[in-house]
Amino acid sequence: MVIDLICLNTKNFMAHINVPEGIPGIRSLAMFRPETGKPLYELAQVLLRGESPLSEAERELIAAYVSKRNDTMFCMMSHAAASRELYGDDKNIVDEVLKDIHHSPVSDKMKALLNIAGKVQVLGKEVSEEDIEAARKHGADDREIHDAVLIAASCSMFNRYVDGLASFTPTDPAEYEEMGKRMAEKGYAAPPVPKED
Repeated sequence: MVIDLICLNTKNFMAHINVPEGIPGIRSLAMFRPETGKPLYELAQVLLRGESPLSEAERELIAAYVSKRNDTMFCMMSHAAASRELYGDDKNIVDEVLKDIHHSPVSDKMKALLNIAGKVQVLGKEVSEEDIEAARKHGADDREIHDAVLIAASCSMFNRYVDGLASFTPTDPAEYEEMGKRMAEKGYAAPPVPKED
């Protein structure tokens, strides 16, 4: 794995609110408030596993790319792990994109969609007509452009949610590998609601 966990802005202390201890990322936040967690997980399931002209691996790659740009380690590492799992033998694509999108082996269409996603991550209004035309020139249709923008916007919201409440972020790459396998196989299902004591 090319990603160096040490150089990322890693915070491994307590969350800002009283969430279930040791439960990483958005899972602990969804358990804290299930009535908001459930629709967020349903949105992730539709965007990343529902019907789309973009493959599941490509959609997870967009999520990982946006999360890396937002410096949200938990989301970047978990989506990258899921994307690697979904790419199978071509899993090195993920790390190559995260290291240097311009020299990565993804298609020009995917580079154009990732460029749009990166602009959405900064500010939606940064996306220009030229960016859209470049994506279309490389074969992207309206649905692919739409899905790339919505994945980028949603991931930015999820990233801010996870970071804004300082949810637990594991540092062991093996934990993310297991998450990636689970996410690739089972998709996105809200965690069970903790029982009251």
